[in-house]
Amino acid sequence: MKKSLIYAIVLTLSSTAIIAPSYASARTDDSRVPHIDGNSQFPPTRWGIFRHTFRLHVPQNSKAVTQLLVKVPDNVTISNNIQDIDIVDEKGQKINTNISVNGKTILLAFAEPVAPNTKFDIDLNKIKRLNLGNGSVYSLSAREVGIDAEIPIGVAWFRTY
Repeated sequence: MKKSLIYAIVLTLSSTAIIAPSYASARTDDSRVPHIDGNSQFPPTRWGIFRHTFRLHVPQNSKAVTQLLVKVPDNVTISNNIQDIDIVDEKGQKINTNISVNGKTILLAFAEPVAPNTKFDIDLNKIKRLNLGNGSVYSLSAREVGIDAEIPIGVAWFRTY
């Protein structure tokens, strides 16, 4: 009986470890507004410290992006250490960004505006979930060159497994 239980636990843990996150893309490249190309969660489990990643796309027909605002859901806690937030381009190079965390809002101010036809990832490391619930929904807004207003660019939903 104990042996069967151990095998079941090992099988469950190993199958969870090999689940690869995937990005989903629902938009075409003719958009004029930056948008979320996909999101993923590492590791996709109910417990512990984990990472949420957003993939954003600034389309070719868009203006350059100067700032991003990420509204964090109430059911997660993010680290106040700005070292735990990474912004990298498609090649894995860090994008120079001034990061500030104010309660449940993260402000990403780019040193140089992110040019059109660019895709990049925002990695929020050391996320803690406060309760299980149905998942976590982040709301994202952007500011573009020459526009003072915040433009809603979408939501990212992370399911609870």
